[in-house]
Amino acid sequence: MKYNREFEIAWQGLKPGPKTYVYDIDDRFMQEREAGEEFKNWNATIKMEFDKHENFFMLKFDIDGKVTVACDRCGEDFELKLWDEFSLVIKLMGVDETEIPEEEDDVVFISRADTVIDVSVWMYEFLMLSVPLQRIHPDTKQGKPGCNEEVLKLLDSLAEKEEEEEEPTNPLWKALKGIKIDEEATDNNKN
Repeated sequence: MKYNREFEIAWQGLKPGPKTYVYDIDDRFMQEREAGEEFKNWNATIKMEFDKHENFFMLKFDIDGKVTVACDRCGEDFELKLWDEFSLVIKLMGVDETEIPEEEDDVVFISRADTVIDVSVWMYEFLMLSVPLQRIHPDTKQGKPGCNEEVLKLLDSLAEKEEEEEEPTNPLWKALKGIKIDEEATDNNKN
């Protein structure tokens, strides 16, 4: 349990104003939250600014680091740079308020009776959001794709074979394919 307490903030004892917390995130943190095996070698730093006001808190998460992911194009692992910023507002509700207001984007409601805020849930969520949906090797300094060249050649040859197989079978399509439109004539007809 001690590991989890590291991500808890006892807000009632804090003076109003901003406080900065820095968290180092590794595989252990992500595995405890069942991040899956899709990503590995997490090495991230989250700098969180916790700004306490009378009835709400403003949290700003700055993510910096790297994680190993599989390339969507060639399938080989590579190190992906992480960088992102997220903001969150936590609003305090009265102790005797039973009805929780409808949650909004980036706004969370907690009771004043909750003396501790566990930020690990949001840190996990923001880390996962900082990983792009499409993960492809970055280009090399020469401007070429950073993917495995042999895999790219194989993909190109498979794409060429697919194009050859997709030849239209209907003779009408063959005739239409042979027609070329003169762009100048088309532009003159419009005027």
